[in-house]
Amino acid sequence: MRLVRDMSAHRLSASSVVAVGSFDGVHRGHRALIRRCVELAGDDCEVAVVTFEPLPQTWFNPGSAPARLSSVSGKLEMLEATGVDLVWMMRFNQRLASMPAREFVQRFLVQALCAKSVVTGEDFRFGNRREGDIALLRQLGEEFGFEPHVVEPVTADGAQVSSSAIRQALADEDMGRARELLGRPFTMRGRIFRGPQLGRKLGYPTANIKLLARPSPLAGIFAVRARIEEGPWMDGVSSLGIRPAIGGTEFLLEVHLFDFDDEVYGRRMETEFIEKIRDEADFPSLDDLVVQMRKDEANARAILDTRTRQNEETM
Repeated sequence: MRLVRDMSAHRLSASSVVAVGSFDGVHRGHRALIRRCVELAGDDCEVAVVTFEPLPQTWFNPGSAPARLSSVSGKLEMLEATGVDLVWMMRFNQRLASMPAREFVQRFLVQALCAKSVVTGEDFRFGNRREGDIALLRQLGEEFGFEPHVVEPVTADGAQVSSSAIRQALADEDMGRARELLGRPFTMRGRIFRGPQLGRKLGYPTANIKLLARPSPLAGIFAVRARIEEGPWMDGVSSLGIRPAIGGTEFLLEVHLFDFDDEVYGRRMETEFIEKIRDEADFPSLDDLVVQMRKDEANARAILDTRTRQNEETM
């Protein structure tokens, strides 16, 4: 998969089928768009995705940015797995925000990507002040020689699958609903770094991850499953937040894996959040913190054991 970051209008493809959007989380709705692109492309065209970083919502509202469902690297990994040939990840800025809809289509979709088809959802909007819609896209398609294709919304229990719906499910701590909307478990990925090792001194060694996707849609103490690189999934308990009990200020993910104490610094870890146990809290002393950590471990083990039994019963 090729990745392009600049906004130049030079030729990037001889012929392509294009989907445009933020693609945060690469959820079921996004993947439906890409599947349609793959069908239309066949063996003759490239499958291209035009996406934006930072997300437009973040650029327009930096003080109240929406929670991120995936990091930039995570989004690229998931797009590549869907069979995309080219990702044009444009830097969203004032120039792009103020670009007329017609110019966006002509410069980028027509001249640079040589789009034969443009695949969108029903609510697709583009260009300065979101002036472009499906009707305008069809008009421009007739003028420039590409065919718009509108994919019907993907639904789950009657509700449309969207990034905002997934964010709401996570805010409600409904991990099952988030999984249903995403089409996979909600996970976070990152590289493990060496921290002050306080957890090890307290009897709970942790793998520490700096979040690449900010702000986080979750915070608190969770029962989790995690894997190192592409290794087996292991049960554990995690802290996701600023760690007020030790005077922390940086938002981090710390994962304690049960019955595991291998050297993992510098390796990548993926963490699946199974169920929230509690919010973060401060404690009068480290001894009080350790007491609570033991309770958290017991709760996490019980949650994960119950989940394992339920999975076995449905097999």
